[in-house]
Amino acid sequence: MKQRTAVIIGGGLGGLATAVRLAARGWRVTVCEQGSTFGGKMNSWEREGFRFDTGPSLITMPWVFENLFAAAGSSLAEQIKLSPVSPLADYIFDDGTRFTYSTQLPDWLRAVREIEPRDVDGFLRFMRLGARLFALSRETFLRRSPLAPPDLRGLKAMRNLPLRHAWGSYHRTVAAHFRSPQLRQLYNRYPTYVGSSPYESPATLAVIPYIEYAYGGWHVAGGLYRIVESLVSLCRELGVSLQTNARVERIEHDNRRVRGVKLTDGTRINGDVVVMNSDASLTRSLLGVDARTESSTALSLSGFVLLLGLRRKLPQLAHHTVYFSSDYRAEFAQLFGERRFPDDPTVYVSAPSRTDPSLAPDGGETLFVMANAPAAGEGSWGEERVVRDRIFKRLSKSGFPEIESEIVVSDVWTPDRIARDYLMPGGAIYGTNSHGWRHAFLRAPNKYRKLGGLYQVGGSSHPGGGTPTVLLSAEISCELIERYEH
Repeated sequence: MKQRTAVIIGGGLGGLATAVRLAARGWRVTVCEQGSTFGGKMNSWEREGFRFDTGPSLITMPWVFENLFAAAGSSLAEQIKLSPVSPLADYIFDDGTRFTYSTQLPDWLRAVREIEPRDVDGFLRFMRLGARLFALSRETFLRRSPLAPPDLRGLKAMRNLPLRHAWGSYHRTVAAHFRSPQLRQLYNRYPTYVGSSPYESPATLAVIPYIEYAYGGWHVAGGLYRIVESLVSLCRELGVSLQTNARVERIEHDNRRVRGVKLTDGTRINGDVVVMNSDASLTRSLLGVDARTESSTALSLSGFVLLLGLRRKLPQLAHHTVYFSSDYRAEFAQLFGERRFPDDPTVYVSAPSRTDPSLAPDGGETLFVMANAPAAGEGSWGEERVVRDRIFKRLSKSGFPEIESEIVVSDVWTPDRIARDYLMPGGAIYGTNSHGWRHAFLRAPNKYRKLGGLYQVGGSSHPGGGTPTVLLSAEISCELIERYEH
């Protein structure tokens, strides 16, 4: 029997996961990565003994990783070492209130009672809502494409949700469960995990805080890029052809089925199937048809990131700390309404060397500092110096120590750089936002409908952005390939 062949465009997390799954099933797989390294947004940067993850800073739903490694005949324990991040984060509000977010229920309840005792009941009800949403989505929406014929169970499950839970406002749902302004702001942050505003997202995103609380956040020893390194190693063991600096110019097809790809250097690679692991909005242009560009109002958030290596430790920092702005609604109005960097941004600081000292030289600290930014086109997000000043102004106001003189190494990621290096329109980290039911639930389908043999994986495809959901996107696509490509 002739060995089936697959060409994967993009060596990000979704592309590597797809390559591993297909190769383990006997496919001959080629991965074409336009850059010099694999991993896409899950990448790393090293200087003078400091090691930084340039993308995600923790993982959730560890069983998704276990399932992926098992599909290749390995295991999570053989490939990477996980440690729980506990407490999960410190939240510091504009009025100086500090809330330590523990996933241990007694500690969490104690912290809540210090802020607003009546919110204990609200939290428990909010978690029950999240648990119900997760139960409905786990074996439907998160396991299969909701519109993949002939299986429409995912869509039917969403349709059967009560109206206020499926299509109501996330922000109003939070307000209905919490009285404290601080806890409302804390839980309103979760839609940013998928690049969205709490004031425009559906209430179904309440599943996100439930997953994080119920299953915890996990650090990967040596940094999250170890996941990419493990997948690259598995690909090589399975015989996958991994090509870097291989930018695809065109997906070749005969108007019925794909036939392979053509690279910018003229090389042609044949394939029975082609899997797109770049932003789904680019698929049509690679097919040679008129590209449909997403309106900037449909794009998810981008980010402004500072990677800072310090010569001294900051023992007052948790692994994750969030420094909230004074006016959350105004912040999102500026991000999505005015399409500009906020005057007073919320700032996220990850100090993974607090948990994993191997990420910094002795006595040093590794910091990942990020604020949300609009995906609004080249240069329109703001001026780098002004943005940096606003970030440090928020940190200083919230009691963050003076570190400018302690910086040994640094690197800056702007929306423009994200857009350029990862071929992401506007630097939108999650593709489209989750505002409204269409963007939240009907992302680019895993099986391209108008051409045989073409599939899509990654954060801009179903079921959406986030490390575990990208891996689920690869799993769904591989199941569809096995179903339709005999």
